Amino acid sequence: MILSSIRRIAITSEGPTLENAVDPRFGRAGGFVVVDLESMATSYVDNDSSQVLAQGAGIQAAENIANAGVQVLLTGQVGPKAWTALQATGVRVAQGIEPMTVGEAIARFKAGGFAFSDAPVR
Repeated sequence: MILSSIRRIAITSEGPTLENAVDPRFGRAGGFVVVDLESMATSYVDNDSSQVLAQGAGIQAAENIANAGVQVLLTGQVGPKAWTALQATGVRVAQGIEPMTVGEAIARFKAGGFAFSDAPVR
């Protein structure tokens, strides 16, 4: 996937703003800041429904991401089941995002600072 063809990304976040910290979890993240890279408009997808699940949180979160129409996910880590669900929808994943704000993660992504993952975190 060429960076210039990417229009919408999602970042796991502890809150709805660019100043919030990137949440290192995927399935149980607080939510996802979705960014339109052309306009830089943001929206927030709350992940409360996934957080309360005993199991399947990652799969539910993957569905939330797919429904938001994103092409790339920036996060700390994605487990095997969520990975499979994301791959099925064509969402590329960059994992291992170190502690930073959502805004910093967006800037780093736009500068080509993240590599896409080939497998889930085990």
